Amino acid sequence: MHEQSAADPTLAPPVGEPTEFDLPSLEQSDAAGVETALARNRAFAAAAGHEGVTVFPTLGLLVIGCLDPRVDPAHILGLNPGEAMVVRNRGGRVTPEVIDNLAFVGQLAENAVPEGPLFEVAVIHHTQCGAAALADDDFRRAYARTINADESTLREYAVLDPAATVANDVERLRSAEALSPRITVSGHVYDVATGLVETVIPVRRA
Repeated sequence: MHEQSAADPTLAPPVGEPTEFDLPSLEQSDAAGVETALARNRAFAAAAGHEGVTVFPTLGLLVIGCLDPRVDPAHILGLNPGEAMVVRNRGGRVTPEVIDNLAFVGQLAENAVPEGPLFEVAVIHHTQCGAAALADDDFRRAYARTINADESTLREYAVLDPAATVANDVERLRSAEALSPRITVSGHVYDVATGLVETVIPVRRA
């Protein structure tokens, strides 16, 4: 990947610090991997954390977020099991696949709730996002070859200014014909330096 220039606005993120990847040291790394997670699951099950959880989220919320482990919605939003649905992908972007998923959930909800609002979709992008790498020509070209994708399409999913990209994705959802008008949408930015989520595009109330 070629080195980013601070003078190039197409490559330098205007929000937060330049993207960096902090890898754990050998002392911090847990080689047990999934075994550690499974042990925690045993504690979760023993404490009956799964009991009483319903299939429809009690907060009436679906969160779209990034794969980055720093921005796990369950932690940064304090979500408990059953409170929200979560869709995570590279950058937390609204892709055709995400719209398909929302249309599926929306149709299920419409069958169960004949009138009134269904649920709110909260799109959350974040500072220091690794998806900024998609603005790098060399990285994007190599990645496009790896996954056999259209390079030009990948470029539009770069996250350089999360406030701008989240606004674009909110509009993409609001204009998606496949989604029920009973689904509301809002957009937010999570700052990895402060731990705060700020609303950029508030939900439209009827």
